[in-house]
Amino acid sequence: MGMLGLAILIVFAAMAAFPAQIMWVFSTIGGWDYPYGPHDEVASYGTGTDPSSEHWLGTDSRGNDVLARVIYGARISLMIGTLAAAVSMALGSIVGLLSGFWGGWRDEVLMRVTDVFLVLPWLVLMIVFVAVLPGGPSVIKIVIVIGITGWAGTARIVRTQVLSVKKRAFVERAKSVGAGEFHIIRKHIFPNVFPLIFANAILTVALAILSESALSFLGMGAAATVDVTWGNMLEDALNAQAMYNGFYLWVIMPGLCIVFLVMGFTFIGYALDEIFNPRLRKR
Repeated sequence: MGMLGLAILIVFAAMAAFPAQIMWVFSTIGGWDYPYGPHDEVASYGTGTDPSSEHWLGTDSRGNDVLARVIYGARISLMIGTLAAAVSMALGSIVGLLSGFWGGWRDEVLMRVTDVFLVLPWLVLMIVFVAVLPGGPSVIKIVIVIGITGWAGTARIVRTQVLSVKKRAFVERAKSVGAGEFHIIRKHIFPNVFPLIFANAILTVALAILSESALSFLGMGAAATVDVTWGNMLEDALNAQAMYNGFYLWVIMPGLCIVFLVMGFTFIGYALDEIFNPRLRKR
């Protein structure tokens, strides 16, 4: 499962890192005059076109090549997913470490705040934050919104692990020789919970990509004319009634990319969890 997930991620990582080169390869195979970019209007504006020998997936309502936008969309979608997951994991890890180590009333306060984020519907919460935060649609804003709405589950997982680790003998010895709280957390507890954090981070990337796609589909993501993502491709397809007009690949291809990329991260996340979690490790 982990190797299959890794193979999927390598394909999408190549799309994100070398989109122009991949389009050049496609243009060479197809005999096109030039490799299309995501914002090149290569067909009549305001009309979509069916797949052809020159435009394998057709064009959208702006006249942009759909294949080019699918390939270039991997870059922003992966970037948003990775950065948002990093923000989420940082917040969740800090809250979980402090809550589990401190205990008492501080643990209660932090966990009640965590519960609020857990019980509220994540999509509704993201929509509220998008509306409240200043500024227009942008990649940075989406990263922040997804990051600050997706940390609660990580905090719960980390706290549970910390409660177990802090009772072990090496932590008690560190306390007995006068080590400070943050020294113990940094040197003794965090290294022991990091494998669990890392495995959960991979799964969080998948959730972040889905969250970005949902926000973009609702028109609250990055502007499609500036940053191409699979989510805003689906939004454009909806607005142009692509399925009704028969432009199926315009919808199917970005949708499949989202599904396979999330599946790749999920496979790797489960594999890492099986490796790092002794209760799940195969013997």
